Amino acid sequence: MEKLADDKLIDLNSPPTGIQVIFREFKKDKLAMFSLISLIVVIIGVFIWAWLIDQETLMRVSLRDKYAPPGDKFFLGADQGGKDILGQLVIGARNSIAIAISITLITGFIGIIIGLVCGYFSGWIDNIFMRIIDFFITIPSLMLIIVFVTIVPKYTVTVFILILSIFLWPSIARLVRSKALSESRRDYVNASKTMGTNGFFIIFKEIMPNLSSILIVELTLNFAGNVGIETGLSFLGFGLPPQTPSLGSLVSYASNPLVLKEMWWVWLPASIFILLMMLGINYVGQALRRSADAKQRLG
Repeated sequence: MEKLADDKLIDLNSPPTGIQVIFREFKKDKLAMFSLISLIVVIIGVFIWAWLIDQETLMRVSLRDKYAPPGDKFFLGADQGGKDILGQLVIGARNSIAIAISITLITGFIGIIIGLVCGYFSGWIDNIFMRIIDFFITIPSLMLIIVFVTIVPKYTVTVFILILSIFLWPSIARLVRSKALSESRRDYVNASKTMGTNGFFIIFKEIMPNLSSILIVELTLNFAGNVGIETGLSFLGFGLPPQTPSLGSLVSYASNPLVLKEMWWVWLPASIFILLMMLGINYVGQALRRSADAKQRLG
């Protein structure tokens, strides 16, 4: 009985887990909670809706409906090819979100593993990878991405994701490496080393869970950045292949002064969608950052 009471006292005095800190922060910040719920609903809704749309029929040109205004036939109007703006908005949002998620997962996987290994082992492994990371950070990545997109034959969405992933992992690796360096000097890591625990077990079972809050924040903000990169490249004409709807392609119609002034329905819905999604991700990211800071203070 006395032992049970001691165990309860220890549980009460133990610091909260990362998930508990995040949940507590979202409960305090109603705007962040609303943004999180809205993002989840929108992303799931977009993927389901896009699955129900026939892209080949959607992208069929109909000059009779050129720049048709919003009405009964087209809820959000049509573009210069008579193609439904609403359908392109849904499929374009699905493509942009799917690409951003894919890039975030690939770059996060590569960057986290390399950062943890470099931060824990240091020495010649750290020196080699840091020189590679320095090289990627110093080169004009955006220009090289545009060059690769231009010269690669049989250009597809998968190729576009791989090209972006090649150039976007170093920033994550550098952040994780700096955090892993300080974490690997803590007492619990030294104790595990003294006990002869395998290095990779220490990295992925002990150090990585303690960095989980920071990793969640970084991946969330990277997701927003990847959406911006994809839409920006598509706006410039170096994004998704032709005949593949994208939010950036819809916004690019605004480069025509006549369309910008008189055919607002062509570019405005995509612009508002990008703005609201970025704001939502930003509010969620701020709440996650505060959660990470609180978790570090609590230990």
